[in-house]
Amino acid sequence: MNGSHAHAQSETTLRLVVPYAPGGSSDRAARLVADKLGPRLGQTVVVENRTGAGGRLAAQQLKNAGAQQNVLLLANPAIMVVAPLVFKDNGYDPDQDFQPISQVSEYEFGLAVSSAVPVKALTHLLAWLRANPEQANFGVPATGSLPHFFALMTGGKAQVKAQVVGYRGSAPLITDLIGGQIPVAFDTLDTLLPQHQAGKLRILASSGARRSPFADDIPTYREAGLDLVATGWNAFFAPRSMPPEQAARLSAAIRDVMSDADTRRRFGDAKTAPISRTATQTAAMLKIYRAQWAPVVQKSGYQP
Repeated sequence: MNGSHAHAQSETTLRLVVPYAPGGSSDRAARLVADKLGPRLGQTVVVENRTGAGGRLAAQQLKNAGAQQNVLLLANPAIMVVAPLVFKDNGYDPDQDFQPISQVSEYEFGLAVSSAVPVKALTHLLAWLRANPEQANFGVPATGSLPHFFALMTGGKAQVKAQVVGYRGSAPLITDLIGGQIPVAFDTLDTLLPQHQAGKLRILASSGARRSPFADDIPTYREAGLDLVATGWNAFFAPRSMPPEQAARLSAAIRDVMSDADTRRRFGDAKTAPISRTATQTAAMLKIYRAQWAPVVQKSGYQP
């Protein structure tokens, strides 16, 4: 009796597992999707926050989900690209243990200086850093984070030998940047924007292929003179055990949700670009992404 009840339960409730605490960008993305996905599927959709080990704990638990379990993981590059490269015993293989379902969002990074720094353009900053290499301290919100590796990517592309300084979050990083304790900061664009708009710091460039719709006054890296495009993302993944037809149905439903005008507006309000991608497109994106970021992560020699 219990077995059939559990099976009915698994079919009627879809669990979207977020490996981070409520309130962050991954959590927001999952909740925006969940709001519209339930009615589309005609079933209950719940968001579960399972924190621990920088997101790896949820992935380790989910990889062993049985075929009858109706569950998806909302993951980002930290879980699917960085962790497998830097942890000797990661506890999951992103390719063997999971299958891509659908990418839902994309975000850019920004390079910022204090408004007190007399530099208005990225080329000027790079010239100044080359002339004053002892000043090439790049602040990032956390060591091992995407902004950390993006800072290294920038230094490599600009031929500036940078010292990366990791903080305990974005708030202390931005405080030190504004206060002049660190000359340059790297973070996600949405995190830096409010202080840029308030005139307390100056974002010299954003990392997307095109200018951000949320900040069209900020040039892209390419426009600012450095040939570099790099983004972060959120995407849903299913355990490898999920039957193909179920995975295909969820992928199609999530794509429908991400094509919905109201959903797209709400993602925009959260300063995140909404994306609608098939499972195949998501897998291709992941492959290209890994080819760009893996060499930077490996060359960094970063050890958690």
